[in-house]
Amino acid sequence: MAASTTVPTVTDIEVPETLLKKRKQNEKAREERLEKAAAAKKASKAKRKVIFKRAESYVKEYLSKEREEIRLKRAARVSGDFYVPAQPKVLFVVRIRGINEIAPKPRKILQLLRLLQINTGVFVRVTKATQQMLRLVEPYVAYGEPNLKTVRELIYKRGYGKVNRQRVPLSNNSVIENALGKYDILSVEDLVHEIFTVGPNFKQASNFLWPFKLSNPTGGWRTRKFKHYVEGGDFGNREDNINKLVRQMN
Repeated sequence: MAASTTVPTVTDIEVPETLLKKRKQNEKAREERLEKAAAAKKASKAKRKVIFKRAESYVKEYLSKEREEIRLKRAARVSGDFYVPAQPKVLFVVRIRGINEIAPKPRKILQLLRLLQINTGVFVRVTKATQQMLRLVEPYVAYGEPNLKTVRELIYKRGYGKVNRQRVPLSNNSVIENALGKYDILSVEDLVHEIFTVGPNFKQASNFLWPFKLSNPTGGWRTRKFKHYVEGGDFGNREDNINKLVRQMN
């Protein structure tokens, strides 16, 4: 009678120590990945909550400012006075003419303003220096005081950020947070608020925004670009009528 042979089972086979170590390392790495993912999810949820609360506070701030303007206008009307609104803090400047026959000084100012092409626009803080610069390049630009709707539409519809000297679309808040998070600007609404209210980090926010590339206005320009706006032309200070022009070019 033939001797019986026993087949070794899986439990009888000795697993190499290196394989056991590798399994432990893989398991540890997997646990770390899961912990990081859970922490990131928690942080993201908390950040969304902060962004949402900020957006709510911005809306309240804008409404409060609007109501105060209405109250002051009514009070002035009742007392028979004229209400003079405060001087604008921010201007939106659009280049409307090319480089032909342009003097060196205005050319340099347009470069400083980052208005290198026709139909590009930038936000500019109102200071004595910027007002002097705009007077020197006035025949080449149209500018005025943007309202909240204009600022928001420009950033949401035409907004691009400058990341490593590259033009990057503002497709999500992480693009803004990575570039401006150190200034506590975490979302598009934070960026809109910083520009519209001319916050303490306006310079960084404005420089982050790539110059807006606009189209020719709907129906074309009203007349030749060599007349001032107040004379029926196109260049110069349009005050709040800049909002209408931006709508036509957006």
